[in-house]
Amino acid sequence: WNSVPVEITGDGKQMSNVKVQDTQTGEFRDVEARGFFYAIGHKPNTDFLEGQLALDESGYIITKPGTTETSVPGVFACGDVQDKEWRQAITAAGSGCMAALQAERFLS
Repeated sequence: WNSVPVEITGDGKQMSNVKVQDTQTGEFRDVEARGFFYAIGHKPNTDFLEGQLALDESGYIITKPGTTETSVPGVFACGDVQDKEWRQAITAAGSGCMAALQAERFLS
């Protein structure tokens, strides 16, 4: 709790850690993680992805129609960061399932 993600690290093929900063103390710590879902509000908080993934003019991640595939092979986007029309929890849950299944297929 009281933490925000600052950096995702890995070996270039798979993530391994998320560096987080405590919002009350300012301290940093690494959290071991193999996946990352970034929750957003009404504005897609995707600024940290600029230059890494294709984003539209509003900051939403561009995905191949009907999939969760992004401009980077093996990186999948779901929910509010790629769905600017619906932005609802059920849409996020459904596309989260799509992303998980596509990631599994990609790794197989």
